[in-house]
Formats: sequence, C-alpha cells, structure tokens
Amino acid sequence: MNYYDLLTVLIPNCNLRRSSFLKLRAGIKFPNGEKLDAATVKWNIERILDPKIKARIAAWYKPISDVNVLGPSDLEVKTHKPFPSLPGLFSALFLLPPKWSSSHNPATEALGTGPYDLVEFVSGDRITLKAKQNYWGDKPDFDTAIFRPVPETASRVAGVLTGDLDVVIGIPPTEIKRLIKDKSVNAGAVPSTRMMFVKFNTLKEPFKGNTKLRQALNFAIDKQAIVDALLDGLVPQCRCQVLMEGYFGYNPELEPYPYNPKKAKELMAEAGYPKGFEVELEIPIGRYLLAEEIGQAVAAMLEAVGVRTKIVEMQFGPWLAKYRKAGDLGQMAYLGQAWPTLDADGLLTLFEPGNRYAYWNDAIFGEVIKKARSTTDKSKRLNLYKQATERMCQEAPVLFLFNQPITYAVSKKIEWKARSDDWIRAHEMKKAQ
Repeated sequence: MNYYDLLTVLIPNCNLRRSSFLKLRAGIKFPNGEKLDAATVKWNIERILDPKIKARIAAWYKPISDVNVLGPSDLEVKTHKPFPSLPGLFSALFLLPPKWSSSHNPATEALGTGPYDLVEFVSGDRITLKAKQNYWGDKPDFDTAIFRPVPETASRVAGVLTGDLDVVIGIPPTEIKRLIKDKSVNAGAVPSTRMMFVKFNTLKEPFKGNTKLRQALNFAIDKQAIVDALLDGLVPQCRCQVLMEGYFGYNPELEPYPYNPKKAKELMAEAGYPKGFEVELEIPIGRYLLAEEIGQAVAAMLEAVGVRTKIVEMQFGPWLAKYRKAGDLGQMAYLGQAWPTLDADGLLTLFEPGNRYAYWNDAIFGEVIKKARSTTDKSKRLNLYKQATERMCQEAPVLFLFNQPITYAVSKKIEWKARSDDWIRAHEMKKAQ
C-alpha cells in the first residue's frame, strides 16, 4: 500500500467509545487486480489482531474493538477506549491484498499499491524495484531502483565516488567534508528521529532495583565529547529522555546528566559498589552509525570510574532476535529507538511494564502512560508525558546519549533530500536538472 492511498480523520463519538472514520482514495488496485477498498482494510486490521497470526505490531492496534464497512471507500474503526494515537498509527499500516496473501508469504514477498513493484528479493544481497506502468500518481523518474546492503564503510564511500552507487547512507561524519570536495558527489547529514542510548537490563543484576547505580553510569559518560569527537558535533546530546524535539510529548524542561566522574563514583559507592564492578556491554554490528567506536568510547569512560566493561559484539540480526525475546538481553546494550508517528505514546510504550522491549518494570511510569493513553485532551496528555519523562530521567533505565545523525552521500546526477525518519523512498529521488 502507498500511504497516500489512505486518508484518516478522527471523529470522537459522544459516548465513552471512540471511532475513526477512514476515507480511502477511490479506484486504487493492487497489481493483481484486487481492489484496495474498505473491505480490504477491514480484512487487514482484523488479520493483524488475529492471535493466530501473531503479528508483531498487534499491540499497536489492540484497543480496536470493531471495524465496520460503510461503503466501498468508507469505513469506521471503533475502539473500546480513547485511542489518541490511532490516526497516526494508520500511517504505519501496510496493507496486503487478501487473495494474494492466501498463497504468498508476506515475509519475503510484497504486492503493494505504491509507485514501484517488488520484482526481486535476494536475502542479504539486493532488492529490485520496477516502476509501475499504470500508477495513479506521478511516474517516478527512475524505472529501476536497486537497494543493496554494503556493510563496509570504505566500500560505500568508494562506491559513490566511482559511480557504482548513487546514494549511500551511514558514512562516517569525518568523511563528509572530503566527499563534498568531490565534483561528482553531494554529502551531508540531518538529525534523525532516533535516540541512541545504552539500555540497562533492570531485570538482572547489578541494575535490578538499583537506581543510584544506573544514575552513576549516566554521570560517568561525557556525551558531548563523544558527539564532538566521533559525530563531528552534528547532533545534540539528549535531554535526559528518549524523546527529542519534534515528538509530541517532548519535555523541554529536562536537562542532560552532566559529566561528573566524581559524582559517578560517589553514587556507585552508595549503590553498594565502592570498588566498581564487572559488566558486559552488547554492541549490535551493522545497524547503527559508528557503533563499535561509540561502544569503545563508552566502555573507556566507564572503566575510568571503575566499571570493568567487556564488549560483546554481535551482528544486528541475531542480536535483534535476542533482544525481542523478553528477558534475554545482556546486562547492557547499545541501541537506538524511534517511532514513525513522532508520538510519545509509541516510544514510551516500549518502556512500559509488560512490553517485551522494556527490560524495566516501573509501576509508577506505567500508570502515567496508561492515563496519557486514556484521554484525547492534548493538554492533559502533554502534562502526563511530562510526568512520565521526569520519572524516566530520575529512574534512569537507560544511559542517555544523543540523537543519531543520518549521514549520506549522493551522486550529483540525482536530487534527493535525506529524511529524518530513516526512510529511503525511490520515488522521492529525481534526475538532476
């Protein structure tokens, strides 16, 4: 599905239930001829909520109670309680054609209504897209788009310089100035919507029930030094929260933990570790910009206050599978999280008690999040998220670091603007004039 094909309007009912009325763009079809109509959207929503499917995103839409088709292009989605983030979540709902899905595997195949069709998927090697011939919107400038994983940074940089690659992301910030000097390449960076941090597994020792120890490690890290040395000062350090400016619910009143090794040692002693302790830091490889280098910098600063840190590097795929298995995370892990709708409800829910990604079980935080989700009053929601972010800052379930930059290099034959949400859309790339 192309997100332009689905238009949403939230209209509250007068009783305790709530409804979203969806208006679909008329006349849209999947490549196999199936209609993208109200009945198809209803089927998709009910499929996601079906326990037998075990959809990973089922929890996002759990408050939905009923879906009613009102006409070919109109449907009503009812919820059993107020659901203020629902309209935004519909932008993250990718629809499948029902008949096609009965004989195909959506995990490795795709049949969407966007400007491109998936014609080839070779796991670990490439994804090939071809422009639709009968797309309802503007025809893409490029007939074919090939996405390739190139893990080695040097290979990505060399590829764009030689013309073998047209667009690359995840280049070291230190390479940007060099690439800009090349007459064939444009390069730069934009702040992303992803916040980076070291997650503490508060379900395990030594961080279980030990707020002072978690606070101590936040004081031990010179975040600005890492940003300046490794990220060329491109992004700000985070203000003691996983949200950043631009998110609904961002708390501008919070301040970062200052770099204070002396304070870190004092808190460690109060927490029961006057002589320090040993800990493992997991670093997923192949996903986050300069993850190995940043992990080493964090480890060195922790060592300076007596935290003997063993780095455990893992490829991102196996690490993610481990992380998703509730309770299986190591003592600490370097990672980043973002939310597509830029709503605090989504990102903070990842830390809510019972969420498999939380690795933190704070009842007070959880209760505030539930209250924020139970009202459509924006001012009340903002006040509650202020309480939630303050609680999270104080309890420190993570070692707050910084906003991740999206670095890129692109051939001057192409006009393309990097997006803060990490999305790379082939149809947004144009031939340079």
